[in-house]
Amino acid sequence: MNSIVIGSGFGGIASALRLRAKKHDVTIIEKHNDLGGRARVFKKNGFTFDAGPTVITAPYLIEELFKLFNKNSKDYIDLKPLDIWYRFVFEDGSKFDYSGNEEKMKDQIEKLSKEDFIGYKKLVNFTKKIFDKGFTELSDVPFNKPLFMFKQIPSLLKLKSYKSVYSLVSSYIKNEKLRRLLSMHPLLVGGNPFTTTSIYGLILYLEKKWGIHYSMGGTGQIVNGLEKLMIEENIKIIKGKEVVELITKNKKISSVKLDDGSEISTNNVICNADPPAVYSSLINENLNKVFNWKMKRMQYSMGLFVYYFGTNKKYENIEHHTIKFGEKYEEHLKDIFDNKIINKDISYYLHRPTATDESMAPKGNDCFYVLVPVPNNQSGINWKDKGEEMKNLVIDKMEILMPDLRNNIVEDFYLTPDYFENELNTKFGSGFSIQPKFTQSAYFRFHNKSEIFDGLYFVGAGTHPGAGVPGVLSSAKVLDKLI
Repeated sequence: MNSIVIGSGFGGIASALRLRAKKHDVTIIEKHNDLGGRARVFKKNGFTFDAGPTVITAPYLIEELFKLFNKNSKDYIDLKPLDIWYRFVFEDGSKFDYSGNEEKMKDQIEKLSKEDFIGYKKLVNFTKKIFDKGFTELSDVPFNKPLFMFKQIPSLLKLKSYKSVYSLVSSYIKNEKLRRLLSMHPLLVGGNPFTTTSIYGLILYLEKKWGIHYSMGGTGQIVNGLEKLMIEENIKIIKGKEVVELITKNKKISSVKLDDGSEISTNNVICNADPPAVYSSLINENLNKVFNWKMKRMQYSMGLFVYYFGTNKKYENIEHHTIKFGEKYEEHLKDIFDNKIINKDISYYLHRPTATDESMAPKGNDCFYVLVPVPNNQSGINWKDKGEEMKNLVIDKMEILMPDLRNNIVEDFYLTPDYFENELNTKFGSGFSIQPKFTQSAYFRFHNKSEIFDGLYFVGAGTHPGAGVPGVLSSAKVLDKLI
């Protein structure tokens, strides 16, 4: 059996390995000269910047890929658990260190609201029920038949999946600061906490179960370890060439055409590329009217403005992961997702890998990236004009936590939704493909096995079970059950 994987994000690499373990002849094709997709790495004058995912949860999903070939992941990668998972900083300057240490959690919660610790315990117990159903039972199961979806509805209703994550958290928690920090998880997978189905509350429990890890040398070292494994297992890797067309005959995939004009015949194509971009740009056969309607009704995740910077001084007061909330949190999110405009009262995620791993920057220096949710390119924002303005706004906001930051930056660059649209081929430059709403989850997402073309499959953020490292790695497990 001959299989081609398009795209080398975590979903694509995991799919290539799982198919190789089934004795398929596997070729993985990546348009860039390096592997990783959203998890690429940028190196600048001694600084190492992970481009994308930095929060590693459910590490067993990575370890499984090595076990397929009776190999030990520890010989390839070094995952280190973090003590403080996130430091949350509020507009009034107060801080909350979120971790798996329940004694410290109790002390901090009770300082904000005595009564909310009981609600917190109840919330964690409820998210365990969602996790048991949504992750343990369903995250690696194909949702390509409507009957299977309908059978899940009674359980999903019992788990209050009609509620948003914020609404679910608010039913247990009264304090607004605690509501924000306990409901922020949808933002990690491209959703608005005020509209994302409460199924994604399972991320809260997923973190509790396995903790949060960092890959020494950066997330790119996981990609490097998996690339080494692929080479050892004779997976053919093609870099620097882009698939420009999927050749089909009578709704069946027959080959792929590359940008150099060459064609490679195949039995299966597994796309770790954004499904809407694949359907609208790579296939010349007509799609049916129902599927076109499904595509048009989809709502896409926010875009991302990501500013990478290195400093010539160390900011020891900054934790590995920091999340800073703006004052107008709900209004800010509404502007991003609904109004598609920039709100200057930003919230942001700040990553400082040098808090754990000094190899990421030259000696005595610090390495960072800050990620700011922004509207996707349906907004019509001209990022060539707005990029510098956004960069300066972000620096101004960060100087509250890092005094005199602007004068200490020695290396920097930024990415906008244009990068996601042009370099990563995502529809409208969305950071995480389609939003994780109930009407766009499970059966209602793009199917892992194409509804239209035989031999065409999807893994990654836009298909079931969704975005985030555990989600895209699980999508490869779904594929394992389909091929």
